[in-house]
Amino acid sequence: MSRLRNRLAAGLALGTLLLTGCASTPIVELGANPPADLLEQQLWLDAALYRTPARPGNAVRLLRDGHETFPAMFTAMAQAHDSINLEYYIVQDVHVGGESLGDLLTRKLHDGVAVNIIMDGFGSRNTDPQFIARLKQAGATVLVYHPLTAEAMLHLENPNDRDHRKIMVVDGRIGFVGGINLDRVYENRADPEAAVEGDAKHAFWTDTDARIEGPAVADLQRTFFDTWRRQQGPAVAARDYYPRLEDPGPETIRIVASAPHQDRPLYYETFLTAVRAARHSVDLGTGFFVPTHQEREELARAARRGVAVRLVLPSVSSVPAALAAGRAAYGDLLEAGVRIWEIQFTVLHSKFATIDGVWTTIGSSNLDRRSVVFNNEVDAVVFGRQTAAAARAIFDHDIAKSREITLSAWRNRPLGEKLYELYARAWEFLM
Repeated sequence: MSRLRNRLAAGLALGTLLLTGCASTPIVELGANPPADLLEQQLWLDAALYRTPARPGNAVRLLRDGHETFPAMFTAMAQAHDSINLEYYIVQDVHVGGESLGDLLTRKLHDGVAVNIIMDGFGSRNTDPQFIARLKQAGATVLVYHPLTAEAMLHLENPNDRDHRKIMVVDGRIGFVGGINLDRVYENRADPEAAVEGDAKHAFWTDTDARIEGPAVADLQRTFFDTWRRQQGPAVAARDYYPRLEDPGPETIRIVASAPHQDRPLYYETFLTAVRAARHSVDLGTGFFVPTHQEREELARAARRGVAVRLVLPSVSSVPAALAAGRAAYGDLLEAGVRIWEIQFTVLHSKFATIDGVWTTIGSSNLDRRSVVFNNEVDAVVFGRQTAAAARAIFDHDIAKSREITLSAWRNRPLGEKLYELYARAWEFLM
């Protein structure tokens, strides 16, 4: 156990050092002659950040909450004829109508479809072992990322590193990415009383996912298999995992796969650069808002130069300390002109943003240090007006269900809340 404690302490120290580094991440500047067109401007910045080009020619459909996302996922999996790859922080036996995920996957396995699953050891710690055993018996290949067994924990450099990604790839042609886990909380019905009481387990959860067809799906597939390779997963069945993909839509997509082993915090750089370049609007909805100093500075700086910066944040959370730590950061933002709403009667778990009607990101990254330092994350950055318009509509819908937080109300909040915020901020580097 002393060895485990030493590794944990080393991991936390490493996390602190990494956090210090990412707090001053350089941002790509537009320079003296930026492209006049807003979309071309963001594409130019993306090209400056990455060595490989983003993928044009994709069709994107934004999905809302479990009642839209799970049926779309089940439909895609039911039509699979080659392979189904799942990489999720939480994997549970979710249901659509009268069918469970276990029923569906077992049937597809019997039909000869390969099923490969990556599940996080901590996020999926409460998953029914009989559900996983049933899938394995039917032929599924399952990899547990950083399992919580004593032997595995002793060999981890940092047990706090987690696979927070949410990826589904069907036949190498259809991809899903976003904030929605394969978690039965998304089956909850609306229960305002549960949310008011802070009962996140039984409250309704609101979230956002993206269904993608086109060349970017191959990048989601590569992200899945990169995790599989790094974790030394077992051999998978030979399938056509990278079929030839057509260009079914107008959107250009950058799949950003962030991980602790990388030299650069990729999504963090991408987000900060896009905010720095914003000219008209920044709309951000996130379930966990514990921003770094640099994130707060860039959002405040955008508001001060006249950009309409709007945040929709949770009023109830599965991690109350994260909620308190985030609220402690409201003051500087409100003073700069950022407008903040807290969504009511639901648990907000989304992770999406849209800027200037041309740049949108949907994925697993929260606006917190954990997503920068500790987690494997994946986000789809979509360059296109159609997706941005759909994201803006979702955002406006969320605002209609939210209560705006004014600077005067924030300053006059109860003393007990202020004290809890101070306590929470002492631990925010882990959130």
